Amino acid sequence: MTQVSSTGAARMSSKKVPSDIDRPDLIIAEARRSNENTYRAQALKIYPWVCARCGREFGGENLRELTVHHKDHNHDNNPADGNNWELLCVYCHDNEHSRREVAEAYDEATPGSEKPPPSTHRPFASLGDLLGRKK
Repeated sequence: MTQVSSTGAARMSSKKVPSDIDRPDLIIAEARRSNENTYRAQALKIYPWVCARCGREFGGENLRELTVHHKDHNHDNNPADGNNWELLCVYCHDNEHSRREVAEAYDEATPGSEKPPPSTHRPFASLGDLLGRKK
């Protein structure tokens, strides 16, 4: 910023003009604005405002609780017809992701798979011997 003194000489001001990068609130607001024009806005135009799992209806103030779930869990897969999306309420959306994490964590090895079993420990394998029962 340039200031002019009473003598007419220009001098540089020591004040720093805040840039957008110094304002996290502006960055967040811009990200939200750009997000409104993406797949969520498209999904809200395509699908009825109803949770695909629990059937709860949304509109007005509580519309923000309706989220877009990517069926294949790939957030980059956003076809224009919306066939990879479904609208879920925040509760069903959290449940859907929790179920997937649990399924991945407890995924058992199947015959012929290269995945080792999650555990080989058998805590009750010798219980019959300890109780004096014969096999």
